[in-house]
Amino acid sequence: MPSHPLPPLNRQFVAHFGEMGSKWGINRTVGQIYALIFISQRALNADEIAEMLEFSRSNVSMGLKELQAWRLVQLRHQPGDRREYFEAPADVWEIFRVLAEERRRREIEPTLSMLRMALLEEPKSDEERHAQQRMREMHDLIDRLMKWFDDVQRLAPETAMQLMGMGATVTKVLGLKDRLTGSKGKKTEA
Repeated sequence: MPSHPLPPLNRQFVAHFGEMGSKWGINRTVGQIYALIFISQRALNADEIAEMLEFSRSNVSMGLKELQAWRLVQLRHQPGDRREYFEAPADVWEIFRVLAEERRRREIEPTLSMLRMALLEEPKSDEERHAQQRMREMHDLIDRLMKWFDDVQRLAPETAMQLMGMGATVTKVLGLKDRLTGSKGKKTEA
């Protein structure tokens, strides 16, 4: 039994984050470590994390290395203490931005690269022409989303939050524009 047991609300959040971690491509332990660090009032060292979550010290060390590789935790040192302490960025928008950048770098950019290479190939059959056309559609969509994402990344966090809050309003305005111009379903260039 840990000397500092987690309060029920904190334990619920940590457990949920662990379960969701597997759906997001990280293991349960890493998800729980991150959740604990995220909600902690102060930076935690590996021994404290291991004790609070009742994990082995080696599992915590491996999880912290993974979180550092994702740039989701920051290393801190305390005066007079040789241990390393970890904390999550305070700004949730910054956390989202880092996560999105890392996912882009690890998942989206390799896919775009593969698609670009495939689109440079000369199709040798109708089947390949069809496949290449579908790949072009996928490439164009991902490329457009990444350009939009870059635009959103350049916004101040307050402006980005305001833009997200306008979601339904923007779709209504675009729907009205489509009805007025009769352009529903037509492709438009950004």
